[in-house]
Amino acid sequence: MQDVIVIGGGPAGLMASIAAAEHGASVLLLDKGDKLGRKLAISGGGRCNVTNRMELQELIAHIPGNGRFMHSPFSVFNNENIITFFEGLGIKLKEEDRGRMFPVSDKATTVVETLLKKVRELGVQIRTNTAVASIEYTDDAVSAVILKDGQHIKTRSIIVATGGKSVPHTGSTGDAYPWAEKAGHTITELYPTEVPITSNERFIRKKELQGLSLREIELSVINPKGKLIKTHDGDMIFTHFGISGPAALRCSQYVVKALKKFKTDTIEMRLDLFPKQSKEDVFQGLVKRMKEEPKKTIKNALKGFVPERFLSFLFEQLNIETNTACSNVSHETLRSVASFCKEFSFQVNGTLSIEKAFVTGGGVSVKEIEPKTMHSRKKQGLYFCGEVLDIHGYTGGYNITCAFSTGYTAGKAAAEQLIHK
Repeated sequence: MQDVIVIGGGPAGLMASIAAAEHGASVLLLDKGDKLGRKLAISGGGRCNVTNRMELQELIAHIPGNGRFMHSPFSVFNNENIITFFEGLGIKLKEEDRGRMFPVSDKATTVVETLLKKVRELGVQIRTNTAVASIEYTDDAVSAVILKDGQHIKTRSIIVATGGKSVPHTGSTGDAYPWAEKAGHTITELYPTEVPITSNERFIRKKELQGLSLREIELSVINPKGKLIKTHDGDMIFTHFGISGPAALRCSQYVVKALKKFKTDTIEMRLDLFPKQSKEDVFQGLVKRMKEEPKKTIKNALKGFVPERFLSFLFEQLNIETNTACSNVSHETLRSVASFCKEFSFQVNGTLSIEKAFVTGGGVSVKEIEPKTMHSRKKQGLYFCGEVLDIHGYTGGYNITCAFSTGYTAGKAAAEQLIHK
């Protein structure tokens, strides 16, 4: 009889294994892949953004998918605990923009190898290439894990940390949803979040801006009545199918939800290249440029005003003759340039698939989970942690923070429950 079985060797599963073993349980960690921590190894562009050093309230504000649920797990193991944990294992961390914490080595492999070393030191049994077919329950509790090879492993506690349906090559293929439903859990609708956005606009189809990166812009999602749904700032890039980059990824879930809510094929997005200036400020800046060099052509006078490819696109879209001398450019033209840069509007029609998303929206309903322990409200000895739950954050260390926090909380609770029995 096994004390605790952890299914899934990602960030949540590894942390759950460590916490359960540290709190006195014998732990078996099962993973269907050939190596553990695969998603961790590619996170943060291969550098592994281990957490985010923000104040707790701000941290929760960056977890749009049921962030409030995280108050309890964070009271057990929060972002500062994560930092202390890794530094205690000898991994020096550094803080970058927007509170993102990375290993000084800039290598995700450092994080994965150190976690695995800790797991082994604690005597956790690891079985890779071991796929779970199902979980067996009695009327009110877990009883065994059934492997795909037909083997039954009896256990008192099971921690499910199998991830969602995003980035399936790392092993996240939605395996646990049927096991949760079998226990009586609700799976809320799954959808892609933190995913590139698609558009059928002519300029996208013709790849006029493909590969163009824009820094420190604002992107907004607008509902069919012209009202603002959400704005995000940051960087973005135009692609051959639409838009990507941090600001676009953060807007993606609002695009998905708006298309569904308003039963429409497309939704409007607006781009602001100068979020720190008003439209009037941009206009006055343009007037000043024209006055300073009246003999120059508008094309040359506006060099460096916005990236060159966007400038060419702007001239074409607004039918501006690029060789017009600055002295002959009307205020009306300059106002249209200012408007174009402050609120360039385009239609989007969806996102890439959930498999192409960084994060899965939806999952095991948090209403059916005890937040201080991650214990199922449906079956004794059943715990869920990480992305299998209906919790999701923006990119920037928030999802991994939720995974580590819920994983640690589940592992600690599972071990303590056994000891108190």
